[in-house]
Amino acid sequence: MEKSLIRLRMGAHDAHYGGNLVDGAKMLQLFGDVATELLIMHDGDEGLFAGYEKVEFLAPVFAGDYIEASGEIISVGNSSRKMSFEARKVIRPRPDINDSAADVLDEPVVVCRAVGTCVVPKAKQRKS
Repeated sequence: MEKSLIRLRMGAHDAHYGGNLVDGAKMLQLFGDVATELLIMHDGDEGLFAGYEKVEFLAPVFAGDYIEASGEIISVGNSSRKMSFEARKVIRPRPDINDSAADVLDEPVVVCRAVGTCVVPKAKQRKS
């Protein structure tokens, strides 16, 4: 099955709460982008996200963190595509050292996991 991986830095504009905490919904936005890429690779169409059946927020995300979001299609129906997603923190800022210090984490920290389903209508499927 196809897999997708994106990595980006959470900026100050992503921080929604005190202490530069990023809203958990940002991880779901990343999963939506991963899902779109997976559907394009699998079907040649962006499709539509139908819903999540499971979402787990496992660790906080802060402005300055680098997040790697990945996903894969785990089952295929006539028009539905069930996917699993994981977001991991791979770099974190170190403001305790100075304002531009950061560390690559020896072990990524899983911050969110989810399972969801997307749909690509038969008429829009261009690949088999």
